Amino acid sequence: MSGCRKRCKRQILKFAQYVFRIITGTLSTDSIDDEQEQYTIRHRPEALEQLEAQTRFTKKELQTLYRGFKNECPSGVVNEETFKGIYSQFFPQGDASRYAHFLFNAFDTDHNGSVNFEDFALGLSILLRGSVQEKLNWAFNLYDINKDGYITKDEMLDIMRAIYSMMGRCTYPVLKDDTPRQHVEIFFQKMDKNKDGVVTIDEFIDCCQKDENIMRSMQLFENVI
Repeated sequence: MSGCRKRCKRQILKFAQYVFRIITGTLSTDSIDDEQEQYTIRHRPEALEQLEAQTRFTKKELQTLYRGFKNECPSGVVNEETFKGIYSQFFPQGDASRYAHFLFNAFDTDHNGSVNFEDFALGLSILLRGSVQEKLNWAFNLYDINKDGYITKDEMLDIMRAIYSMMGRCTYPVLKDDTPRQHVEIFFQKMDKNKDGVVTIDEFIDCCQKDENIMRSMQLFENVI
């Protein structure tokens, strides 16, 4: 399983790099002249200044991000099907659609079925440059499927099944059908400190911060850019 985890981490890292290059135009702006950049600046100056205060990107980085985002998404939004299509390319050995659905919902903070530039910039800022606390908060939101402030065992199982489905043939030996449930039982027992049947954000963060493997995984995106 350790080799499988490494391969999956590499695939996720490749996806993160791909996403960043897509929305920045591969960070190569030689073909874009100053006039086009000035258009971007004029187009949304107030929004960019607000995002600069809300993220860890500079104004210039946000201008480049926005330009690339609009080049790839002229409508200014990404819907779930497009997001699934991009994400699934990096996990051909399995079915990534279910996990991509959960990941998309984590970016879609206003739950309107689409991810706009602001949604993406805020999420990307956390994943690439956020503190450990911010990344764990984001991860909690991913697992909290119904967004009620708690993670239930069923929610954790849904995510875990989606992850194993995404890994597909990457797992060796082939996992049994009840493996995701067994892993959830172990994780949930560790996280649900007061045994009330749900995991709060405090319980989630406290447990993750004490787990060396989880803390190492928090560094996954740090070298993307």
